[in-house]
Parts: sequence; C-alpha cells; structure tokens
Amino acid sequence: MNTQQQNYEQITAALQRDNILASAAEIQGLFCGMLGGGMPLESQDWVDAVADFVNQSEPLTKEIVELLTELYNETCQQLLESDFSFALCLPDDAAPINERGQALLEWVQGFMLGFGLHQDDLTNCSDDVKEALEDFADIARMDEQMAEGEEFEQALFEVVEYVRVSAMLCFNELGKSPEEQQSQPKTVH
Repeated sequence: MNTQQQNYEQITAALQRDNILASAAEIQGLFCGMLGGGMPLESQDWVDAVADFVNQSEPLTKEIVELLTELYNETCQQLLESDFSFALCLPDDAAPINERGQALLEWVQGFMLGFGLHQDDLTNCSDDVKEALEDFADIARMDEQMAEGEEFEQALFEVVEYVRVSAMLCFNELGKSPEEQQSQPKTVH
C-alpha cells in the first residue's frame, strides 16, 4: 500500500469521526485544483476552503488540520517533483471497484471546486488545460455503477491515470512555485 492509500484510509476515517462528509480524495482534489488554479504553494487558504466546503464553515479540529497539512505538504512535494511521482489519494486497489470509482469522482469534483476558487479566466490557458477541464466536468457527472472485471479495472485505471496527468498539467501550466512567487512583482489593489 502506498502512502496515498494509507492517507486515504486514515484521513477518511478521521473525517468520518468528526462528522465531516468528505473523503480524503475530495480534499486532495480540492488542494490540487487550488494549486493547479494558481494558489501559491505556501498559502494556507486551503484551511478555510476545507472548513467552508466540507465542515459548514466550522473550524477544523487540530487532528484534522494536522492530517490535512501532512497531505497538503506531501501533495505539493509530489507536484514539484520532476519524476511524475504524484499519486492521487484514493482507496487501495483491493477496495471494491465502485468505491474506487466513487473516490475518483469525489477527487475530480474537489479539483473542479478548488480550481474555480483560484482560476476564473481560462483565456490564457492552453487547449490541453481547457480540454482537461472539460473532461473533468464530464467525469464529475458520471454516476453509473461499474461491474467487476478486467475491462472495468482497465477503464478505471486509464481514467485515474488521465486525471493524474491532467492535474499535473494544470499545475505545471498555472501553478506557482515559491520561486515564481518571488519573481513576480507584488501588486497592491
């Protein structure tokens, strides 16, 4: 089991204990969408966004903030790596296919929400990013159950891989590394 799968189980269980109706997949998707939409890596805006969207604007408990900070930092680190080691925080491959499929939908929905919070102007985006976002919107609306079987496993694997690569594409095109932040002049509004 990789660390993202362990994170998925641990974080999702902690969220459920706190009566937060979100999974680790949805929250990592939110992080990736915010980062892919241009939120600076060192920003802590995600804490309020998570509280607003998954905890009825109530502050998150210390345990949840610590678990999510770990997930956030790990996600940022993976997105910055040049070896494409970024992994979606999803259930273990041994989990039922519909559980994994549902987690992927939640991840994509979280991504779309996070992206929308930080990027509302797609005019300067590449066609690849625009296409990925259109595909994400289609994926987020999927709700049919999947049957067990090799062809469905392969299809799910391919969609997960497409989402993973597309999230990296958005981050690489629109995300801001700490170095980029410093090279951009600060503007006062």
